[in-house]
Amino acid sequence: MFCTIERGIKSGGFILQHQTTLASDVRYTGVGLHSGQEVCMTLRPAPADTGIVFIRTDLDGSPRIRAISDNVTSTIRATTIEENGIKVFTIEHLLSALHALRIDNCFVEMNAEEPPVADGSSLIFFDLLKKAGQQELAAERRELVIDRVYRIDDAGRFVMIVPYDGFRVSFTSINPHKLVGIQYEDFNIDADTYRAELAPARTIAYEAEIEALQKMGLGLGGTMESVIVYNDEGWLNALRYEDELVRHKMLDVIGDLRLSGLIRGHVIAVKSGHALNTQLAKQITEAFRKK
Repeated sequence: MFCTIERGIKSGGFILQHQTTLASDVRYTGVGLHSGQEVCMTLRPAPADTGIVFIRTDLDGSPRIRAISDNVTSTIRATTIEENGIKVFTIEHLLSALHALRIDNCFVEMNAEEPPVADGSSLIFFDLLKKAGQQELAAERRELVIDRVYRIDDAGRFVMIVPYDGFRVSFTSINPHKLVGIQYEDFNIDADTYRAELAPARTIAYEAEIEALQKMGLGLGGTMESVIVYNDEGWLNALRYEDELVRHKMLDVIGDLRLSGLIRGHVIAVKSGHALNTQLAKQITEAFRKK
């Protein structure tokens, strides 16, 4: 069987291709969005069939946490995964860049429990991964080819994925604040489109909520350089896109769904967030586990 990274042979709900990993190490230092802790993150090549694995170098034995949907334990303002009592959180921006670049295997070494927030988007992670380069591995990839409808609903919000020859995301964001309102975008996701249209979209916060979040121990590392803030008067910093909120929501769902694997399908969402996204990832994981 001949396989390449770009094209493959369909078999039983999977696209068979060659797996990939990074070609070299890359490193980035910053602070975590919610923890406010300084963290050094190193992205390293990993062998075939490793998947995306976080390694806590700050703890004895450097425990590992696999980035899989089974390990999701919390979705409050970010996606948290935990394995053997060790957790990492706010992983969705890095996973989003890995998904967009179709990278199968990567070690993520961190000396803290949260990756750096960078500028609140996934752009720095995307560019780091591009700098690292990719190498093709001998092992076959099993890209998840969506062959039926998967859907999660919750009180007027939903996220679903339907069969599609490619990877596409359509998202409607509905915010009651008049400044934000209804936003909609629809993109076929490849590396170039992702970098131009989604990777630069940053995390957004309502000014009146920030103090309450910080009392909960959240948003401690957020600044005007890493979070777009708005109040009843307007935006407190400049937008990169007029509809930056919905673009960031799309970035998030791409990252959350990476917890089930590399996907071929059309994601359609209305008002979805980390809770619904990761529930969909679990639904997909369970279905393909039986194939």
